[in-house]
Amino acid sequence: MSTSVAFEKAKAEGRAALVGYLPAGFPTVDGSIEALTTMVEAGCDIIEIGLPYSDPVMDGPTIQDAVQQSLDGGVRVDDVFRVVEAVAATGVPTLVMTSWNPIERRGVDRFAQQLQDAGGAGLITPDITPDFAPEWIEAADARDLDKVFLVAPSSTDERIAMTTAACRGFVYATAVMGVTGARAKTSDLAAPLVARTKQTTDLPVGVGLGVSNGAQAAEMAAYADGVIVGSAFVRTLLDNRSDEQAALKALASLTEDLAAGVRSR
Repeated sequence: MSTSVAFEKAKAEGRAALVGYLPAGFPTVDGSIEALTTMVEAGCDIIEIGLPYSDPVMDGPTIQDAVQQSLDGGVRVDDVFRVVEAVAATGVPTLVMTSWNPIERRGVDRFAQQLQDAGGAGLITPDITPDFAPEWIEAADARDLDKVFLVAPSSTDERIAMTTAACRGFVYATAVMGVTGARAKTSDLAAPLVARTKQTTDLPVGVGLGVSNGAQAAEMAAYADGVIVGSAFVRTLLDNRSDEQAALKALASLTEDLAAGVRSR
């Protein structure tokens, strides 16, 4: 199911969509399925599943810690597809967020087919731009998979237009210049970037990097179509790693706070 369905539903309800991220295999493969389904039940409209990778481009220390735990646990690409299949079965659009190298190593067409077979909605590819991704664009178009590329405050108007023209599903706007991580306040670069992006496309624009609570989500939902949260979810699991039930309860509570935030714009 394309993420466009979730964005359309949120728009019809006069709110932004809540997009939640966790790496596959953190704290374990089954544990990540349980955590992600908890997030769905508590109010996430779209799920991003991180493919654990040893050389992350965007990940800050919180997500790096979680990803390393996944890798140490022996998580492989096939495990990621197992998580995708389980989460997509809830009916919520489920994306994979991944560095390009694992896709290339597996084979672009094979990766795309396995993603489709698992019920995945598409890919977020933070370290490759459309002009360097013709093979992925072709494979995605053949299967109607979402192609989510990134725009940043440093992007020129020309690069933004080129990027949004290649996207399907939504456009991912990175609100800060730097790596991921929950922040005390949201970036003042986000709203101008969303405005510039919307001048080039009718696609929804989701904003990521830094949101950690409902108040920040509400602030971002005033101008963004989607609020993307990752590090805050990961930190919640890390902070409760010794007690699985407490971790899931805290995760549900955070999700509910964020879901209320995107509804209060």
